Amino acid sequence: MAATSVSRGSAGSAVAPKAKRKAPFPVELYRSSVGKKYVMALTGIGLMGFVFAHMVGNLKMYLGPEEFNEYGEFLRELLVPILPHTVFLWLLRIGLIVAFALHIHAAYSLTRTNQAARTTKYQSRRDYLAANYASRTMRWSGVIVGLFLVWHLFDLSWTGTGYDFVRGLPYENVALSLGRWWVALIYLVANIALGFHLFHGSWSLFQTMGWNNPRFNRARRGFAAGFAALIVVGNCSFPLAVTAGIVST
Repeated sequence: MAATSVSRGSAGSAVAPKAKRKAPFPVELYRSSVGKKYVMALTGIGLMGFVFAHMVGNLKMYLGPEEFNEYGEFLRELLVPILPHTVFLWLLRIGLIVAFALHIHAAYSLTRTNQAARTTKYQSRRDYLAANYASRTMRWSGVIVGLFLVWHLFDLSWTGTGYDFVRGLPYENVALSLGRWWVALIYLVANIALGFHLFHGSWSLFQTMGWNNPRFNRARRGFAAGFAALIVVGNCSFPLAVTAGIVST
């Protein structure tokens, strides 16, 4: 029988090992795969809602500079005078950045966990190709969207990117920035990547939340395809409208 070492006090009595202190419940939950899946799903829902609201708000650009600039000022004046000018807008931005960071970390952690747990190969080449395609699409579309988000914030919210940026005049900034063909191309590529990400994310969201009854697969796929198409068409219309001269300074 193997001997078991037991730590003893000065008087020779056995000392029980100290129990590891648990982290707060939300942290412990997030450390589990189930917790990460729910965080990724819930942050995904929040980000989808933001993307939709952002696209709808930007449609005011077609109403002319006065309407669009008033919309931009409305966002900066949210909850004024309860909070100072632009404070609530910055709180929203910080919340979105945190949600985006949690979404990325949860996705990365789950991918690593799945790779480590995969001890057997796929039963067929078709299954492997399908799973690998979905994984690669989500990974690379996520990277493209993340990099584009940083560019987008600098381009139209913070400093501008080489054109005559004027703070407080979003209509003029959009027209001047997207009037450069290579910037319009960046926006088109990024939003097509966003569409792929939204499609796969919307579809897998139902599975993650447990809403995956086979009877609703057709409706799920229709929602995922429709939502992604709506966002891509709406967002891609902005650089195309500037390039076509529909929106100009």
